[in-house]
Amino acid sequence: MTDIPFSNGRPDPVWVRERADEVRRTSATLIRGLFPVETIDALNIDFQPLLEETIRQEGNEGNRGKNRYYVTPLFHGLWADSELIDNDVIMPIVEQLVGDDGVLCQVATDTPCLGSEYQQLHRDTQLLFPESGQETPPYQLAVNFPLVDVTDENGPLEMAACTHMLSKEDGLQRIEKGEIPVEQVLMKRGDVMIRDVRHIHRGTPNKTNIPRPMVVIGYSRRWLFRPEVQIRVPRQTLENLSKRAQKWLRFNPIFDTIEEANKKEESYRSFAY
Repeated sequence: MTDIPFSNGRPDPVWVRERADEVRRTSATLIRGLFPVETIDALNIDFQPLLEETIRQEGNEGNRGKNRYYVTPLFHGLWADSELIDNDVIMPIVEQLVGDDGVLCQVATDTPCLGSEYQQLHRDTQLLFPESGQETPPYQLAVNFPLVDVTDENGPLEMAACTHMLSKEDGLQRIEKGEIPVEQVLMKRGDVMIRDVRHIHRGTPNKTNIPRPMVVIGYSRRWLFRPEVQIRVPRQTLENLSKRAQKWLRFNPIFDTIEEANKKEESYRSFAY
């Protein structure tokens, strides 16, 4: 694990505040080596058949651009592991940013394969109040971690730091003028990034034969509801989670059986703002 200062068995509050402030200031913070590589490799093995089935359904056009695939796994087993969704290092930072009464609303993946292309620079959400033209404190976060090491060859995320509090138009103009760089985010298995989804970013081409899955766990303010983004929670899975995780999942649909929870067509297709 990365060198995280602990106090009384919890991440040091000063360190937590510094990480949250980094997200507020730059839009993202990167925690190196948080998850065991063995956990990530097991997830990747479990993920491959899901990706293959999605490729079969979507074809080369993909659902996030050519040869790029958004896949929502069943919220069960490895994909509902408390170490990932209810992590004692991640959650205090999340709570600082969206409140301790927030919601866990997304567990999914984004994967560029060979033949993928540059996405347009975009944000993952629109302005909260478009008519105001004003940005607000954070209300929606993505916790990202890759299932393979991310290199400059296999489709790294590119992001423009500090654009989350600018209008999209202003951010794009500053990028075009060279005032704000668009930089690759290279990550190893086990690394975790917490980011404000309003920053300007894009996916890049995977030039290798190996897919590059990136997991996204979404957290938001309790009042934010995006009907296309939700977690279908099997009751059996819910009952085995901590009280904190159950609270964060409270607004998601609950299903009596795993089979019912698994009946879903992907509805999250409008992703770029």
